[in-house]
Amino acid sequence: MKFLITPLLIATLLTQLSACAPLIIGSAALATKVVIDRRTAGIQLEDEAISLRSESGLRSQLPKSSNVRVSSYNRLVLLTGEVNNESERLQAERFVKSQDNVKSVINDLIVSPESSLTQRAQDILIATKVRALLIQAKDIHSSAVQIVTERGNVYLMGRLTQAEAKRVVDLISTGNVSGVQKIVKVFETISEEDLARLVAPSRP
Repeated sequence: MKFLITPLLIATLLTQLSACAPLIIGSAALATKVVIDRRTAGIQLEDEAISLRSESGLRSQLPKSSNVRVSSYNRLVLLTGEVNNESERLQAERFVKSQDNVKSVINDLIVSPESSLTQRAQDILIATKVRALLIQAKDIHSSAVQIVTERGNVYLMGRLTQAEAKRVVDLISTGNVSGVQKIVKVFETISEEDLARLVAPSRP
């Protein structure tokens, strides 16, 4: 199914994306997220703090023409977006590495003008369709996968077994999601034994 990108659709999608933040941090939604996430509640809070501190600091250090997105999962940090030159790209990486609790940084920033509103709207559509694929697949815990989409590149973060990671990539590769340029695995690989402990029901 093809989507027609119009100015109205772009505005609607960007508005909805902005509106998601206050809803997600509501007490009920946050409680549910803590239960189903494969990170501890403490690590989830650390990841949120890393992203917020890093993006805030980079906004004050880099020119307004740069566009850096910071995504943290289990203290593994992914940098995506655009900067004006190689010096800014390395500066962003150094700054994020200096933040408390950061385990490692994957720098996928590119030297390029900032992406257009149309491209961002397409990225939102891609992420929505990828999420739908994972939800529809009954053998995948979709909540264990964090999806970051930038310029058609789909970055997959999370704590998955090798079998789960392969299944997720296969689903997206064969799912006919238009606009996907490439799939980048940023998974932390865990063993089947680790998975069994993570998903075991809590005992009284």
